[in-house]
Amino acid sequence: MSLIDPAQTSFDAICENFHWNIPDKLNIAHQVCERHQAVSDRIAVFYENAAGDKSAYSFGQLKKLSDQFANVLRNFGVKPGDRVAIVLSQRIETVIAHLAIYKLGGISLPLAILFGPEALEYRLRDSACKIVITDKNKYQELLSLQTDLPDLRQVIGCQTGDQRTEFWNLLEQARTQFEIHNTCADDPACLIYTSGTTGPPKGALIAHRAVIGNFTGFEMSQNFFPKNSDVFWTPADWAWTGGLWDGLLPSLNYGVPILAFEGGGFDPERAVALLEDYHISNAFIPPTALKMLRSVPGLGDKSGIRLRAIMSAGEQVGEELIHWGKEYLGTTINEMWGQTEFNYLVGNCSAIMTPKPGSMGKPYPGHRVDVIDDQGEVVDVGQHGELAAWCNDPVMFLGYWNNQTATEEKITANWFRTGDIGYRDEDGFLWFVGRKDDVISSAGYRIGPGEIEDSLIRHPAVLQAAVIGKPDELRGQIVKAFVVLTQDHSASEALAADIQQSVRQRLSAHEYPREIEFVEALPMTTTGKVRRMDLRQRELDKINSS
Repeated sequence: MSLIDPAQTSFDAICENFHWNIPDKLNIAHQVCERHQAVSDRIAVFYENAAGDKSAYSFGQLKKLSDQFANVLRNFGVKPGDRVAIVLSQRIETVIAHLAIYKLGGISLPLAILFGPEALEYRLRDSACKIVITDKNKYQELLSLQTDLPDLRQVIGCQTGDQRTEFWNLLEQARTQFEIHNTCADDPACLIYTSGTTGPPKGALIAHRAVIGNFTGFEMSQNFFPKNSDVFWTPADWAWTGGLWDGLLPSLNYGVPILAFEGGGFDPERAVALLEDYHISNAFIPPTALKMLRSVPGLGDKSGIRLRAIMSAGEQVGEELIHWGKEYLGTTINEMWGQTEFNYLVGNCSAIMTPKPGSMGKPYPGHRVDVIDDQGEVVDVGQHGELAAWCNDPVMFLGYWNNQTATEEKITANWFRTGDIGYRDEDGFLWFVGRKDDVISSAGYRIGPGEIEDSLIRHPAVLQAAVIGKPDELRGQIVKAFVVLTQDHSASEALAADIQQSVRQRLSAHEYPREIEFVEALPMTTTGKVRRMDLRQRELDKINSS
């Protein structure tokens, strides 16, 4: 059942008339799976791996398998409130594990399969995790960590060959019925660690109510989801907010199949094939992946692509990608903005509004977002300030894990401060300028990196770009760009000069990058965000060593 009436034709009217109805008792597993048992044969998950092996699972199968795994976890001593880690990629065991943990009243701890031992150990130790579910590639690594983690009782592996702890073997031995724990809407359900772009990762504790709080934005960013024959896909890792809360859980909630593709790193040509083969209608594709899709030759001629909506978030989408998506993917990309702590807040819905390319959009129904100053006062139209969300929202997190001080520091006058700088225009659209730490101060100008990066990728030689402020005695900082070139271009001083001139002509003399460094790849978080912090540190190291 949809929260938004698609018959309404005004974005602003929908927002004005919307009211939340969050039940006191709520469990994510019931919300996204058990409710569909009247149509238990309906496909819930399509699965394909890198080798091309395929399978499909119905909602009835998900219920049975998650009941079994909930019994497995209970037999291992998992109780309500215990943390259970899932170190898996997009595969059916990931879905089963999440549902089982919610049924138990436990707290899921999604962790990226790309994490190394130090990253895993930090999060497992900080969360006092009790159980880990992982694949055969990470199984031995996690077993070796177990000896130094006193709270970690068991490592369960998928297809490891160890029958004592093998996922499917344990399921076969478990009871097939499980009574869902009677959780409240405010009970914790999920612990997701922030990307750590501005410091050590902190665990954001998310409540069961957040699953409903995400739905107004999801429905509108997907141009009124669902419709008949919809199929959803995202290349975003299910271990982070974008993949789990913006993809997997909403799709299951609406009874719509989602594609789980376990194919390693993002391959743009394989992505195009998936869009065609599964008749994907709706997608969440992060900006980094969209930029990589631009390299696929003849994309505009792909008649098998039938996308009716794309949402993109995680980094600024930018005007160039919006125009490209409309021409080559056949739909206007709906940019969305939110955070791990406070998700799916602002965005677009091209079905009923004309997006302003480069803008994040407007606050979705049920959410109040504005631009504030240091005292928590809303600033005037066009004035830069910190983007903030009004507290007491169903998507607001419960707080940082074991870090009440950090939680309190984020709130001023009942506004949750996001750390993002932006402004509001005269039509109510919100514009992202940059992270507080990313804003460049050069010769008295405050410059956001996003607009420059968007201008850089308009150059035909540029595949990806990241911009930072480099220390400079005269100007305080200068704009420096790190550029990844397309395959048919080679680095040269002449090319750097041409790129600089193109930005100068499009933007202004004070914004163009005075230095360009060509690189093979940009440092990324596991969520696909550029780690500008790493680039800044690289420059400081160069200065200190000279």
